[in-house]
Amino acid sequence: MMHLTDSTVLNNGVHMPWFGLGTYKAEGAEVAKAVATALELGYRSIDTAAVYGNEEEVGQSIAASGVARDSLFVTTKVWNTDQGYDTTLRAFETSCKKLGLDVIDLYLIHWPGQTLYKDTWRALERLYGEGRVRAIGVSNFQIHHLEELKKESSIVPAVNQVELHPRFIQKELRDYCTQHQIQIEAWAPLMKGRLQDNELLQGIAGKHGKTVSQVILRWGLQSSIVIIPKSVTASRIKENSEIFDFELSADEVSAISGLDAGERIGTNPDNLLF
Repeated sequence: MMHLTDSTVLNNGVHMPWFGLGTYKAEGAEVAKAVATALELGYRSIDTAAVYGNEEEVGQSIAASGVARDSLFVTTKVWNTDQGYDTTLRAFETSCKKLGLDVIDLYLIHWPGQTLYKDTWRALERLYGEGRVRAIGVSNFQIHHLEELKKESSIVPAVNQVELHPRFIQKELRDYCTQHQIQIEAWAPLMKGRLQDNELLQGIAGKHGKTVSQVILRWGLQSSIVIIPKSVTASRIKENSEIFDFELSADEVSAISGLDAGERIGTNPDNLLF
């Protein structure tokens, strides 16, 4: 049985927790409290981004938590307007300053855009080579972006963080990433609450004495997906983490995957043309 602090091993040997806290659209005292609550409950992975506008509060909560830095895994991302070689290096320094950290565990390119991501990736490779980042990766990259990156880079992304939930399981992309040892990580793993009334999920939840959200998150874990559900509600943060005391059957995992309808709730990466 898995535990809250269990981790996957990335393609460079770095350990990344399977489970963490997302902080999208959480700011100020709200996000500071959420991070503090999560760390108290045993979360050890926190995901943020420059564009979220909350790196400073996330960093303050990490510093105040008393949790040893080497037991934490902190992810942040370079935003679209900062892409490019020199601008990415400057953006990274800004993120480090706001977070109060000298080393970031995982630094991601937030969106691919058209071509700037190649220069951005060169900057990430430099930061990795200098030991400023323990692992580098991408977010919202499709197969053709990864193929283009491969032509001009010397480091395979450690992680690809993408929209992924039972209505959008991204099987082809997941298979590609597995083949190339790129860990898939899901944002919006709960489809922003839109699956709560699904009869299949309700039935499975009732059988296990769990909530629909817990079943979905458990499905993610058993599908070898790193998950970072976002919440600022203490009871929800606790509920989301209570998924390590039960296991879905292979048939249940398959049935949940069968809900796939190719249904995005976020932006299609190919439509962002910066």
